[in-house]
Amino acid sequence: MMAKDWLTIGEASKLTGLSAKMLRHYESRGLLKPGRSPSGYRLYPQSQLAQLQLIYQAKQLGFSLAQVEALLVLWQQPDRASRDVQALAQEQLALVSAKISQLQQLQQQLQSLVNHCAGDDSSDCSILRELSGQKD
Repeated sequence: MMAKDWLTIGEASKLTGLSAKMLRHYESRGLLKPGRSPSGYRLYPQSQLAQLQLIYQAKQLGFSLAQVEALLVLWQQPDRASRDVQALAQEQLALVSAKISQLQQLQQQLQSLVNHCAGDDSSDCSILRELSGQKD
């Protein structure tokens, strides 16, 4: 291949939004297999940009590394069933929904603490009492 068909780790990082550190990590996990220059530098084929983009987008959506690995396997199988991909996405959606629910509960608890605080110059603090388990 000609040199323009290959990207250095820095170029691949800029084009995909993945840091060079993460690219090396994904390589160590077997997700990526860059080529090497004669001097040993990592070189990513232009054709691998879509794979790198898939990894980046999946990580942005909160997919775990194991889920990203499964998505890559499915992506590379032309005879895959879309239901298998959908099942992974549904699994992630359920996790995100559970996290949202937990965060909403935290928000309500914090709002209650803030609402019951006098918020004045007094040293008496209902928030600290509540957090330490002390009652009035």
